[in-house]
Amino acid sequence: MADLAVQFVTHILKLNQEYQPLDRFYLTNRVYALVGEQLPTDDTPDLLDLAAALLDAAVANQKIEDTPTAREILDAELMDLVTPRPSTVNGAFWNHYQVSPLAATDYFYQLSRQNDYIKTRAIAKNVVFPVTTNYGDLEITINLSKPEKDPKAIAAAQHQAQTDYPKCQLCMENEGYLGRLGYPARSNHRIIRFTLGGETWGFQYSPYAYFNEHAIFLNQEHRPMVINQHTFTNLLEIVRMLPHYFVGSNADLPIVGGSMLTHDHYQGGRHVFPMMKAPIIQEFTVAGVQAGIVKWPLATIRLTSDTPEKLVNAATAIQQTWRDYSDESVDVRAYTGQTRHHTITPIAYRRDQQYVLDLVLRDNQTSTQYPDGIFHPHPDVQHIKKENIGLIEVMGRAILPARLKTEMQAVADYLIGKPVEIAAYHQTWVDDLQQRYDFTAANVEQILDREIGLVFARVLEDAGVFKQTTAGQAAFKRFVKCVEKADFYA
Repeated sequence: MADLAVQFVTHILKLNQEYQPLDRFYLTNRVYALVGEQLPTDDTPDLLDLAAALLDAAVANQKIEDTPTAREILDAELMDLVTPRPSTVNGAFWNHYQVSPLAATDYFYQLSRQNDYIKTRAIAKNVVFPVTTNYGDLEITINLSKPEKDPKAIAAAQHQAQTDYPKCQLCMENEGYLGRLGYPARSNHRIIRFTLGGETWGFQYSPYAYFNEHAIFLNQEHRPMVINQHTFTNLLEIVRMLPHYFVGSNADLPIVGGSMLTHDHYQGGRHVFPMMKAPIIQEFTVAGVQAGIVKWPLATIRLTSDTPEKLVNAATAIQQTWRDYSDESVDVRAYTGQTRHHTITPIAYRRDQQYVLDLVLRDNQTSTQYPDGIFHPHPDVQHIKKENIGLIEVMGRAILPARLKTEMQAVADYLIGKPVEIAAYHQTWVDDLQQRYDFTAANVEQILDREIGLVFARVLEDAGVFKQTTAGQAAFKRFVKCVEKADFYA
């Protein structure tokens, strides 16, 4: 029976065609160099199990310390041996693209799973369930995949030399980066290059995917995010290139934007979100394009055309109108002094030969009553969700914090009469639930799941600038009238 290094080399030769059987001794010695030569001979056929065993062996052989950071860095180095060079991966992707866009993404997605860049085992820990609401079936996830930060690593990072390389975790310089304390290992990371709007862009997958084939499209240049006419053109060009994917951009302002506003990027993938299924409740035309108000908690306009250029013109008309639009009757204000508050979260996708562009109106004002944001989850729902509502959640998929898994177990026990303590910030909500339900061990989990989903629906309603109320929809229609008058591209 072969030792772990020899078994690992068999996987390298199978998955990385750059190596040939003649390279077997060379590769075996590379693995020994990384993990040590004293290795068990257990039969471990699964690649991820084998890599985990090699990490344990490296600790035993004193090649690495037994810390999450050291293990992550070594794991990525081992998986780098399994992964072809960036130039080879790019060549293979575009060769597959000549067959079909689907064949190209299937190749790259499978590679990113096989080499453990996409953390499939960690992602499988996430809690996922649907909840029926007035806006359709929302998708609830409790995010358990990302590893918790290591306190020792945080402390040690304060004493290491500071560096601005790479500038951020979305920069192309991350491809092949070893990693360090407080910064992820990327030895096995690969990026597909393509041209977008005359610039070089990259396409990669998210290591801790929030949905199927969660992809990131990033500019080669490290520059801040911006939503403008060029953004709409880029999004539609990506779904022309990859018609089986959607692609969208976080807004470009704090509070209503994503967590990484310093690097221009989009997110996409192979998933149909609840918002995409939501119906139109009022039709109109802008810049000669079919448009409609979507029945959705966030104020959303849907544009549809078989001509992307027409969609860009219509979207630009809407954006420029929204940028300077105010309606004090519903707390909508474009500016406070010189501070801009209005932007858009745009999402592009295909329906057969039709291009669709959903534009979600965003406003990042704060007030004395709502210091976190007027159009942000309000205090009474922050026990479930208090973070910014970004692109993914805008479309109806909740990304809820890991703390809820243990907290909801305590709440469930409390509701069926067990002597447990619950987090104080859940108490008002729990008291209300007790008034409305008779809880048993058989129904408590199902009821809690549903009520979490309904809280998320409320979270989205809080983020909506024009509410799904009589007053809110009247205000939305007033805005639409202004857009129609500003129809300067028709």
